Parts: sequence; structure tokens; C-alpha cells
Amino acid sequence: MASRKKSGSARGKVVARKRERLAPTDRSDRILKGAIGFFAKHGFSGQTRELAAELGISKGLLYRYFPSKDDLIDRIYDEMFVRRWNPEWDAMLVDRSQPLLARLKRFYVDYSKMLHDYEWVRIYLYSGLDGATIAQRFAKLVTERIYKPIVGELRHEFGLPGLDVQPMTEPEAELMWALHGGIFYIGIRKWVYRVATPRDVEGTVMRAVERIYADAQELMRTDEIRRQSPAV
Repeated sequence: MASRKKSGSARGKVVARKRERLAPTDRSDRILKGAIGFFAKHGFSGQTRELAAELGISKGLLYRYFPSKDDLIDRIYDEMFVRRWNPEWDAMLVDRSQPLLARLKRFYVDYSKMLHDYEWVRIYLYSGLDGATIAQRFAKLVTERIYKPIVGELRHEFGLPGLDVQPMTEPEAELMWALHGGIFYIGIRKWVYRVATPRDVEGTVMRAVERIYADAQELMRTDEIRRQSPAV
């Protein structure tokens, strides 16, 4: 009986995969998306060589699009924290044709969706823990685009001088940090602690806004706000 020949046995052969040909913009976007997932999982202490290996590309290709880790972090900040900002929020916060409490509820319900996103939460936290600049830059952004406009509207609501007369005070800033921190903490519970979160997130957010509104009214009812030093 003739022995059967094995035609071109694949055993021991390495099948080379063709590198997918992408336009430079598409390649850059794919690397950026992969980097966001990598740093959300491992933190910013993760090395670029580990990132390249996880993405299945060479370090040389990674550096062709992002010459340094700082360049990559800058793009992550722009993609996740700047581009996700909805320009409609700016107008919403100061639209006095609508009641202030209703505006605040609508804004925070919408804004909280970003604060509760898996990658956003973990990127933000790891940035602060690992010394990246994302958390600090975003803190400045929310101070200018959320805290100050809301404090200005609260003062108008309760008949107090505007921020052009008296800059935001420390008690006012702490009021805003308490609201922001409480809403953000829902995302931390979900994506860091992995424990139960409210079944009705929207309702929880609106109740948090109602509490801060009441606290602001109590705080601003006194003259103390006029005697405070501006917040740093």
C-alpha cells in the first residue's frame, strides 16, 4: 500500500499576517483607541513597549504617530475630556429663560453620563494617581466652565453680587466640588470598587442637585459669602 504523502505540511510553519494597510489618520485613531483601553486597564505607569505589544505593532510604528508618551497623553485628554464636552452645556447653564434648578438638573443628568463611563472614570483616576496631567487639566476646565457659571447663576438667583464684583469664594467652590464629587463617585463605585450603584441614577443625580441648591440658598443667605477670600 502506497504511503500517503503529506502535501506541504503546515506543521512548524509560521503563517505571516499581512499588516492591514490604513490611512495615517485611521492608523492614528486606532492606536489612540487602543491606548485609551490600555491605560484604563493598566494605568499610566504602563510602558509604551507593553502598549505596542498589546496593540500588535512595533514601538517604531507607535512612535511614528506619537513620538512620546506625553504626546499620547495629550491626545487622550483631547479625545476624552475636551471633545466629549457638549457645547450646548455652556448655553444651557446660563439660559435664564428657564428656572435655574431645572437647568442644573438637566445639565447634570446629561453630564453625568460622561462621568460614569468606564474608560473616562479609570483614565481620570489613574491620571491623578500616576502623575499624568489629565486630572489637573480637567479640574481647571470644570472650574471655568461649570463651577464659576453655576455659582454666578446661584448668586443671581439669590440676589447676590456677581463674580465680577466678588470672585468665587472657598465655601462656594467646596459646594461645587461636593456636588461634582458625589455624582462622579457613582462611577467609581461601578468601575473601581465593583459594588452596587443606584438603580435610578438619573433620580439620584437630580436629588443631589436639589440638595446642593438648598445648601447654596442657605449659604448665600448670610453675609459671610461677601467676607470670604476668593477661592484659589
